[in-house]
Amino acid sequence: MLVAPSILSADFGKLDEEIKAICDGGCDLIHVDVMDGHFVPNMTIGPVVVNPVAKAATKPLDVHLMVENNSFFVDLFAPIKPEYISFHIESEKHPHRLIQQIRSHGIKPAIVLNPHANPSTIEYLLEDLDMVLLMSVNPGFGGQKFIPSVVEKAKQLKELINKRNPACLIEVDGGVNDKNIHELKDAGVDVVVAGSFVFGNDNYGEAIKSLQV
Repeated sequence: MLVAPSILSADFGKLDEEIKAICDGGCDLIHVDVMDGHFVPNMTIGPVVVNPVAKAATKPLDVHLMVENNSFFVDLFAPIKPEYISFHIESEKHPHRLIQQIRSHGIKPAIVLNPHANPSTIEYLLEDLDMVLLMSVNPGFGGQKFIPSVVEKAKQLKELINKRNPACLIEVDGGVNDKNIHELKDAGVDVVVAGSFVFGNDNYGEAIKSLQV
């Protein structure tokens, strides 16, 4: 299991130290939540903050767009060269075009499904994706409780992926901890995002390792 700590839960007063600590602690990716205050009822960070994060990081960035104008934000974050950029299918009228735009920057495209969304809605996009992110909380705020039905959804998605694009990864974001990690692993999940579980732990490395099952 790959672990991507979400810096939404980090101490922004000492962000350089926090980034170094999770990289030294053995994380696989660094998850960056970008919210515009329109698609979700919260605002977070832009390139001015993420640029120093990328410079401090020794692990790749995983940028999660929770925005209305996806194309604009893709071009905004592309120069930072994250490993992945993910966008919500509900917020995009032309997903194929956006996937091509992301890939044209040498970045791996991913689609995000909210807790209510059925994986079948993106079946015919799977061949063009490198990852699908399943939200196990409603997007917008950190520290929420895990929605158990995402486990069954991950199993459904895994069947579709095996049929359409076996190389596509499944990522889960929201309420992930050492109590539900094995269930997610058994459901076929490849990557987990963990914010408060990692940054709320006195030892980031131990928290990260407990999820790398």
